[in-house]
Amino acid sequence: MSSDDVRPIDVHHLGRDRVICSWLVGDVVVDPGPTSSLAALVEGLGPVRPRALALTHIHLDHAGAAGAIVRRWPEVEVWVHERGARHLVDPSRLVASATRLYGDRMDPLWGEIVPVPADNLRILTGGETLGRLTVAYTPGHASHHVSYLDRQTGRAFVGDVCGVMIPPSRFVLPPTPPPDIDLDAWRSSLDTIEAWQPESLALTHFGGVADPQAHLAAIRQALGRWGDRARELGEAAFVELMAAEIAAATDPVTATRYNGALPPEQSWHGLARYWSKRDELESPSPAS
Repeated sequence: MSSDDVRPIDVHHLGRDRVICSWLVGDVVVDPGPTSSLAALVEGLGPVRPRALALTHIHLDHAGAAGAIVRRWPEVEVWVHERGARHLVDPSRLVASATRLYGDRMDPLWGEIVPVPADNLRILTGGETLGRLTVAYTPGHASHHVSYLDRQTGRAFVGDVCGVMIPPSRFVLPPTPPPDIDLDAWRSSLDTIEAWQPESLALTHFGGVADPQAHLAAIRQALGRWGDRARELGEAAFVELMAAEIAAATDPVTATRYNGALPPEQSWHGLARYWSKRDELESPSPAS
């Protein structure tokens, strides 16, 4: 099958390669990245005028530029899961949540967050067929995460559900920032991706994966391992361990790309929140 009209666009976040990869599928852009990298995305699009943005989820590294793109091209349709839609129309809560994580780094990291007009939204629940793309609901990393299968090429566009792997390294890590990590849902989402029997995977962090089965096995193993480590270790020890394993698995420059795509301290906080919620749900109710 031809893949001539499917290509990655490195948006060079903060001027760095191999951190955020947008994907062009015909005239559909999967995960445009943040507004701070919009100029690089537009340059990468070349003569293509996008018809739609296919968002895997609304985190700013994936979808922060959506409103700015609609402002530039007002006819662009924005595909988003129903749980994330309202935060595109009114991004105030999304911005407040991100500001708690990033503080005064918000603007240089992500740039302007522009609302998306409600009329531009195509609301998804999973199961839709949009041209050559099939949509699946794939929560776990985020409660509003979806993935897309290109039936023409067999390539699955999986956002963050299949993890982070920065070439040339083959080291796979799960990005687990707060607030709504759910390891059980994540494992079910990996089952959904596997059931597609994709020919290849398209990661936002970073690039194409030619051996989906091996990669899915690696992310399953990593998800379980780092989930366990977050339950056993405090933040400092978890961050030290993850940083040491990244350093051992790759070169110093690529290690900075991993840390940009997946800050270890955020990974701990997301998993710690998950375990706290699990423990609370499993605790016996006090006798009345």
